[in-house]
Amino acid sequence: MSALTTALAVMVSPAAAAASAKTPDRVGLQSRLDDIVAAGAVGGLAEVRDEHGVWRGSSGVAELDTTRAVPVDGRFRVGSITKTVAEPPTFEPPGSAFAYSNTNYILLGQIIEKVTGRSYGKEIKRRIIRPLRLTGTVMPRTTPRIVGPHPYGYVPKDADSNLVDYTKMNPSVLGPGGEMISTTSDLNQFFAALLGGRLLPGRLLAEMRTEGVVGARYGLGLAWWRDTSCGVRVYGNDGDALAYQSWSYSTEDRRRQVTVALTPNFRGDPDDAIDAFLDKAICG
Repeated sequence: MSALTTALAVMVSPAAAAASAKTPDRVGLQSRLDDIVAAGAVGGLAEVRDEHGVWRGSSGVAELDTTRAVPVDGRFRVGSITKTVAEPPTFEPPGSAFAYSNTNYILLGQIIEKVTGRSYGKEIKRRIIRPLRLTGTVMPRTTPRIVGPHPYGYVPKDADSNLVDYTKMNPSVLGPGGEMISTTSDLNQFFAALLGGRLLPGRLLAEMRTEGVVGARYGLGLAWWRDTSCGVRVYGNDGDALAYQSWSYSTEDRRRQVTVALTPNFRGDPDDAIDAFLDKAICG
């Protein structure tokens, strides 16, 4: 996510030097984003929110065989981050067992439609997307296109990882477990609202932060990333939507947030580079 960085020129003076010492390491974020793309992606984009403001960056290209930069406000398929938007307990009492299944989310979507008389997508739009003004977020149902600026996504077509464009696809294959399209900004805004208690009463949010089984890092639709280098726990989720991968995490006090998305090229393993970027965004 080295394409759209902005260079700020300042006069060299003691005052400027003092101000510079307090400036966050945005260059470090861009460098780590470049590392992610170099490790195995066509392109990537990210947004980091902290006490210094908002940083957005992109790296790589939006489309193969072009030099077109990845739009920093681009939309992408968020995969399993969709799961964090509604999820009741699977077992009673909570914590007595654990199960993770996309099929269960299909059933959950049908339950929502049965109870409300409206599709789960319409309920998510009515209860979450509209109230939070998530203008870049949609539940596409069977619409294959990603409307608005977006990077192209690809999947391997053979054993040599030659890629074929898979940007347009019927998202109903992902359903309630992963069909949502969003942006880095919207996902950060959503998790800030969720962890800030705007979407759920405290007891339900506490259940989301409770591990499904002892020692696990996943509750009811909410995950927590492994311990950061600064010892700060972050909550959120990650998603895989075939041609798109994404990660979105926030500190519990919402002072630091990070969302990063990439279009993998399936020729490398960017996991370590992703971890380094997330840690840099949270710990500085």
